Amino acid sequence: MDPAEPETPATVEDSAQAATPQPVVDLYRNRDIVSSDSDESYRGLRWVFIGSNGLRTGWSATIFIALIFFFMVLLGTITAAIGYHAQDGDSVILAPKSALIIEITYLLSLLGAGLLTALIEGRRIPDYNLAGPRRATHFASGVVAGLATLSVLVAAMAWGGWVHFGPVALTGSRIYFYAAFWAVVFLLTGLFEEGVFRCYLLAILTRGINFWWALAVVGVICLAGLLATSGLGVRGVYFAALAGLVPCLCLHIKKVPSASFWYASWVTSTFFGFIHTGNGGENWIGIFAAALIGFIFCVSVRLTGSAWWAIGCHAAWDWAETYFYGTADSGMVAQGHLLTSNPMGNTLWSGGLDGPEGSLLVIAVILLLLVALVAMYGRQKQALVSGI
Repeated sequence: MDPAEPETPATVEDSAQAATPQPVVDLYRNRDIVSSDSDESYRGLRWVFIGSNGLRTGWSATIFIALIFFFMVLLGTITAAIGYHAQDGDSVILAPKSALIIEITYLLSLLGAGLLTALIEGRRIPDYNLAGPRRATHFASGVVAGLATLSVLVAAMAWGGWVHFGPVALTGSRIYFYAAFWAVVFLLTGLFEEGVFRCYLLAILTRGINFWWALAVVGVICLAGLLATSGLGVRGVYFAALAGLVPCLCLHIKKVPSASFWYASWVTSTFFGFIHTGNGGENWIGIFAAALIGFIFCVSVRLTGSAWWAIGCHAAWDWAETYFYGTADSGMVAQGHLLTSNPMGNTLWSGGLDGPEGSLLVIAVILLLLVALVAMYGRQKQALVSGI
């Protein structure tokens, strides 16, 4: 891809920051992450593939995605051959055994693709947004944020009469068994999805994407949504693409330093929304919400220096939604959930078959999560606003 805008000379503020312990956000000023892929010393065919940071951004991202699909197909074929069949994507019941097999298969695919990508690029796995400071603390903070945010969403829906709770569905030791089981499943989910989007793809694209390449990739994602999916859910992809267009264009016009991070966030968040169109129960609000929370997770990487907060928040959100409150998640209700619930009233507020993620309230709650995230890491707030 074309190179990102060059870094500007150090300012007085930069000098002041240098006198104190290096803030998290400075990780994105490292040459290995945001410097240009172009180098005049490379000529001919070599220039097409190799830049000053090694393999060019576009090729790295393409190889990583191709390897993910290769390993998913390979492992899926193996599990089917030995009698472990993946669950039908149109099913409205999320079976525990099937969910665990799928998530293990996905995570192994990520590990295989990630190891090979790191080997090809000559990097270490922690280089892909996993090496920031206070990782355990950030993960725990993310877990608390995910539980609290989903609880606020469900409470607002219950207060408005858009979800009704029935009796507890589990008793005795089954409460603890399924609580632990689904915690493992959704931890695997968080590791896989955040590993793909906020670790590898975000780090790879940040190194060299510019506005025009980001616009082209988002355009391709929208076109794929138009050609490959049906129904109203895909509209959420278009809204996500439009929501990021003007801010990214402004960054491009103003030549904001390190704007490539925000271009990469736009691309990965839109892509994150797009992959959720494959879930049979999603409506357009749920798809847009997936893209929006994907962007919030990108912001968390920017502020904390790693994806661990996002992993914890993602896992806890899904666990609370699916197991604890027993609501639908993308149209599926899990076997072995604690509470029982049913959507009530207008689907714009209840989410209908989609569950809480399909309610308009989810957008306000996700924005509230952004405010809380910035408040928790207030010393990086100025860096976030200025785009440094």
